[in-house]
Amino acid sequence: MDDVTEPLTLHDSAQRGFASDNYAGVHPEVLAAIAAANGGHQVAYGEDVYTQHLNQVMADHFGDGIEVFPVFNGTGANVLALQSLLPRWGAVICATTAHINADENGAPERVGGMKLLTVASPDGKLTPELIDEQAWGWGDEHRAQPLAVSITQTTEVGTLYTVDEVRAIADHVHSKGMKLHMDGARLANAAASLGVPLRAFTRDAGVDILSFGGTKNGLLFGEAVVVLQPDASSGLLFLRKMNMQLASKMRFVSAQLIALLSGDLWLQSASHANAMAARLRTAVEAGIADGSLPGVGFSQPTQANAVFGVLPDGIADRLRESFRFYDWDAARREVRWMCSWDTTEDDIDAFVAAMKKELAQHTG
Repeated sequence: MDDVTEPLTLHDSAQRGFASDNYAGVHPEVLAAIAAANGGHQVAYGEDVYTQHLNQVMADHFGDGIEVFPVFNGTGANVLALQSLLPRWGAVICATTAHINADENGAPERVGGMKLLTVASPDGKLTPELIDEQAWGWGDEHRAQPLAVSITQTTEVGTLYTVDEVRAIADHVHSKGMKLHMDGARLANAAASLGVPLRAFTRDAGVDILSFGGTKNGLLFGEAVVVLQPDASSGLLFLRKMNMQLASKMRFVSAQLIALLSGDLWLQSASHANAMAARLRTAVEAGIADGSLPGVGFSQPTQANAVFGVLPDGIADRLRESFRFYDWDAARREVRWMCSWDTTEDDIDAFVAAMKKELAQHTG
């Protein structure tokens, strides 16, 4: 028998950080689901039993009559969802900070073929009034036609739309003949924070189509486009293939989403991440109050699993020698600290202790 090569572990599994919930590994229950879906043959391209079952699991959360399209990643989900809402001359209104505008490297415009009409928003959220800054020019052949609005839940700066806020946006958007897309990369964190079911601030609040996030909540890879109002969307069956988001072995994407959603794993993991962010916020607030964190502040409220802080000059780079995290706006010394499903209390305590040590050594 040939010798079996042991798998390599090339990274330091003790290394922790707050850069992104994408940095976290895969939840053990999700890994187990992938293994359970392995073996034997299943029909490719989504005709497998796991993908069929996923449709029912999603319907349990969002109601009957929805359509579910598993995809590889969040950018693919957003581009596909928006493409399915728009004709070639359509445009999408979004916040300047929206992931589709700031972090997807032109994919909506170059791959999706759509114009983004952006609106400045200090808290990352749109309102009917902000939407109206770009909701005009219908029938003008010289202007891309604003036919959809995209909001992110939770937003890119960690803020949260309430159920009523989503409903107000949906009603306003629909009154103008437009459609509403929600980028739900951290949808589970929003539900955990709001304390309501997933459909309460999506389908029931008037969202037409949803990019459902899994990777940031413990999946290996995989998201899904969930069509909540089938009359609003068309062509996804073909667009998914055209945009290289059709998985041949789709059972392994669907099995992960089933593991996440068939019980309460999605809620447990998101609630834990939110709780760790709250712990971090509280610890930093205590350090500010007792003077052990001089010059530290916050730039946004902490409403889910993101903490946006402001650090004294030079401290961020020194802290990053031990804990990875990102600058959000380097000119303002604004940073982002993300917590994930596997963040521990010890991680929080060690990070805050390191911050206090750096400030004690380099400020004063």
